[in-house]
Amino acid sequence: MIEHLEYNSEREHLIIPEYGRHLQKMINYAKTRDTKEERNKVAKAIISIMGNLQPHLRDVPDFQHKLWDQLFIMSNFELDADSPYDKPSKEMFQVRPEPLNYPQNHPKYRFYGNNIKTMIDVACTWEDGDMKEALVLTIANHMKKCFLNWNKDTVEDDVIFEHLRELSDGKINLLNADEDLSDASSLMRNKKKYSSNKKSHHKKNNNRNRKRY
Repeated sequence: MIEHLEYNSEREHLIIPEYGRHLQKMINYAKTRDTKEERNKVAKAIISIMGNLQPHLRDVPDFQHKLWDQLFIMSNFELDADSPYDKPSKEMFQVRPEPLNYPQNHPKYRFYGNNIKTMIDVACTWEDGDMKEALVLTIANHMKKCFLNWNKDTVEDDVIFEHLRELSDGKINLLNADEDLSDASSLMRNKKKYSSNKKSHHKKNNNRNRKRY
């Protein structure tokens, strides 16, 4: 009995392991049928079984199309059977995708992040008014908070205003503004409050799971 044991490393490679080895054997059996009528009959039976093994795919659009594509993929594109959809080609899966163009942004002040620059660019496109002033002050306060996360020491508002003017190419200038930004303790207090609430909530959930005698 021990002499006839098989190891998975010695068995045939499974192209889509999620369906298991028995389904792969059924597909190999379908490829050996002599007539196309018989191959079509076996292929439809395999598609039915695949649908039962992957019920979560029923919510995926074009469910049957996905199963037929997987059938031909597992047959190594060697199954000569009629499909209600266009058959996938082996060459299509061998083509390497084009490399993604990752943004090569190298901001001068990295501690603000790229989103701040995007927000500043949007603010520059707005018309002057109360809405724009509120947006600019919100951006400036967020910049101050980001600066404090990077540098725990206090920061003067003029430093934030100068950075804002520089990042906006001089379009936003608050250096002579009468409005003051939120103080550092207020900005950091909200962060500490959030973290403490998160810890207390986690601790409270742990107490719920304790047994009571």
